[in-house]
Parts: sequence; C-alpha cells; structure tokens
Amino acid sequence: MAASPLTVEHVSFAYGPKKALDDVSFTVAAGRCAILLGPNGAGKSTLFNLITRLFDSPTGSIRIAGFDNRRRACQALARLGVVFQQPTLDLDLTVQQNLRYHAALHGLSRREAERRIAAELERLEMTQYLKTKVRALSGGYRRRVEIARALLHCPTLLLLDEPTVGLDIPSRMALVAHVHQLARDGMGVLWATHLIDEVEPDDELIVLHQGKVRATGIVTEVIRRLAVTSVAEVFEVLTAKEAA
Repeated sequence: MAASPLTVEHVSFAYGPKKALDDVSFTVAAGRCAILLGPNGAGKSTLFNLITRLFDSPTGSIRIAGFDNRRRACQALARLGVVFQQPTLDLDLTVQQNLRYHAALHGLSRREAERRIAAELERLEMTQYLKTKVRALSGGYRRRVEIARALLHCPTLLLLDEPTVGLDIPSRMALVAHVHQLARDGMGVLWATHLIDEVEPDDELIVLHQGKVRATGIVTEVIRRLAVTSVAEVFEVLTAKEAA
C-alpha cells in the first residue's frame, strides 16, 4: 500500500518563548485536497517552512510519500512541489527560462523538460506565453507559471501557501478550480488559506488556531459535528477566543 503524500505527527515549534505550533498531527491522502484553514498568525507558514525544510522541526516527524524529511531529505523533497505566498519567479527571464531552470535543478533532460513544460502550459492555457518575460504577465498568470513549475517534476504532494493573495476574483477562482482538478487526478494537495470561499464541500479540512489543530475531517462532516451550517461558522467557532 502506497504511503500517504504527507504525514505530520506530533510536530511542535517555537520562536524563543513563543510557541508557534503545538503537537500538530494530520495526514494528507492521495487524490485529496486538504485545506489548512486558519487566521493570520495561526502557524500555517511555520508549518510549511518545516515541511519544506526551511526550518528544522525539533520534535515529531514529517514524512513526504513515506520519506522522513529530516533523515531522508533528498528523497522527501524530490516528491514535493511548492507555491509559496511570496512570488519566487525571476521577473527578467521568460516563462520558458524559468521553467527550464527548475527542470534542470531536478535533473530532467532538455528533451523531457521541454515535453513537460509544453504539457503544463497547455493545461494552464498559457502556451502563447512561452517566450514572454514574467515581468510582463499579470499576477494571475504569474501564479499559473508557479503552479506549472511546481508540477514539472511530477510531485506526490503539492503545497500552496496562500497562493491567491492579491489576485482578482476570476484569477482566484480559476486557480481554485485547477488545483481541485489536480487533486481529483490523484495528487495530494495541502492548501493553506484564510479565505473560506476557496473551500469545497468534499475537501479535507484542517483548522489551525494559535498553533493547535482544532478540527480535522471532510468539510461536511466537520460542519455536522459542530452543529453549524457553513465553513464560515466552523471558522468562527473554532478560532474564537474561547477556543484558545
């Protein structure tokens, strides 16, 4: 039986005396879009920094496709695609140059890289922008390029850290639809957000507040369990001061 794309077990982290994460545990299954929902300051970005090894987790374990991201970091991170909140494309390179560079870092041959670049840009309806400098693209199209880049090496797990911040509504909704389709096609997705309109009824929900997991489960199940009627009410109940 294949390992889950992501397993987080008993992870804690502190910035000096301030605890950012407190005994966090959850799993992201293949073919599922897991929404990491929480207010600003909940610990979402800290968790992503631990998963991607920008920070080292002093407690617990994080496994990507079964590989411990500390003991077998190369194997774990090779199966990870990431879109951070802050853009990381080189604005003065073309779309093709940005994607070629990423493909080379993952050891793809030029022929295979070109094949995958063409396939991802076609899926994102961006073929005509292949030779366009990233600086000339809108925010929504830059995000599409970052998605394409994250998928070039066929990762098992896709991480998205507030990727729709600053996008207009059509761009946001197009990105939400595309990522959910990736999950339906079999990829494991962990999407960190504080925007409840990006959550679909059959998503897995992980509510994080003040560094603690307050609830996990399919959206409709969490709503029923809390005896509320919407994700907005789930968010309100679980992130209220009384939940601290």
